[in-house]
Amino acid sequence: MSYPDIIPTLRGRLGRNTAPRYHKLSLEPRLTLDLYPHQKEALERWKAARGRGLVVLPTGAGKTLVGMLAAAWAARSSLVVVPTLDLMHQWYALLRAAFPEIEVGLIGGGYHEPLDLTVATYDSAARHMDRLGDRYGLLIFDEVHHLPSEFYRAIAEFSLAPYRLGLTATPERTDGRHEDLLSLVGPLVYRREAVELAGEVLAPYRVQRVYVDLSHKEREAYEQALEERNHFLQSHNVSLSTLEGWNLFVKLSARSEQGRRAMRAHREARRIAYATASKLRALEALLAAHPQERTVIFTEDNATAYEVSTRFLIPCLTHKTRIKERQEMLERFKAGLYMAIVASKVLNEGVDVPEASVGVVLSGSSVAREFVQRLGRLLRRSEGKRAVLYEVVARATREERVAERRRQGVGVDSLQLDLLPDAPTRGEGRGEG
Repeated sequence: MSYPDIIPTLRGRLGRNTAPRYHKLSLEPRLTLDLYPHQKEALERWKAARGRGLVVLPTGAGKTLVGMLAAAWAARSSLVVVPTLDLMHQWYALLRAAFPEIEVGLIGGGYHEPLDLTVATYDSAARHMDRLGDRYGLLIFDEVHHLPSEFYRAIAEFSLAPYRLGLTATPERTDGRHEDLLSLVGPLVYRREAVELAGEVLAPYRVQRVYVDLSHKEREAYEQALEERNHFLQSHNVSLSTLEGWNLFVKLSARSEQGRRAMRAHREARRIAYATASKLRALEALLAAHPQERTVIFTEDNATAYEVSTRFLIPCLTHKTRIKERQEMLERFKAGLYMAIVASKVLNEGVDVPEASVGVVLSGSSVAREFVQRLGRLLRRSEGKRAVLYEVVARATREERVAERRRQGVGVDSLQLDLLPDAPTRGEGRGEG
């Protein structure tokens, strides 16, 4: 991947350069394009950086259009790398519409067509890049935060592409590997947050946190589970405030019956906080408050998603949902036949649901990127649309810290709302995880 840095020194000393197999292309977009100022600025900044770097824009702000225009400017054989089949189909449709004279290839999802203009999944690109590294002059990484992983980074390392563009709403990773994007793709050349574009480019929105309380019985079970887990953590001097601490807990939990009980207790405490009955009552109130607005309900786990689906007769999407069934659900949601859907993680990225204006986060992780992605599902602008994202948080549980962590660095403020009266609680004790 050091080819772009080395070749200027060698130019004039080589009789013939046979390293690259990519071609110059004539890519004139056949679409009528009305660009927002932020899209023009992002593209110009990337060009000024010699066609290398990261563009960070919120979901719904038109990152794919910036990528398509970058391909037209580079005018070289181009590979677009995406994390999901849904995004592969979206890019495929866009590139075919923009460049109808160029055949668009696919790598992944049962296809292997390494053409001059190709869309590939990260999985497939990583498997085949040792044979494709000299084939493309431009790499476009959609959701580029996936790239620094141990397996996917080979896509960048095995390629000599002089032009590279990384697109994402949130480049930061909990393991700190986003720092590697500088060498793998290039510097950060442009960044705008959702709050900066709301009302002009994106739908105006608000974020509202809803606090609920565990019942007396749930509180007792929650505290008992935490006590058992924390006793194990303290006896082994483990804190769950870091990723290293969590990894150590996982290792230790597999080595003894006491450790296995501690891990079961941890999961039971999490299950109680995720799916307390008061959260379902809160969800019922929120659905009743928005009867005519299409609503997406987000959960951290499949079990809670299935519980919501069963309780409220709402279609459920998980990683187990078959492709045709999933597509049918989304089409019916788009048409207004379904006014709500519930999803466990699968709608975090790569799925376009512009009709949604209400989101309810029943449970989630502490990762800021997930929060931004879920908010982004609601921000496609339309006439008169005002979006709202509710976070339903169980008071005096680990969820309060989780909710605070995912806000750090996001730049989103929230209102607070109590749907249920306070209940007396005790502290959680040690073990923030």
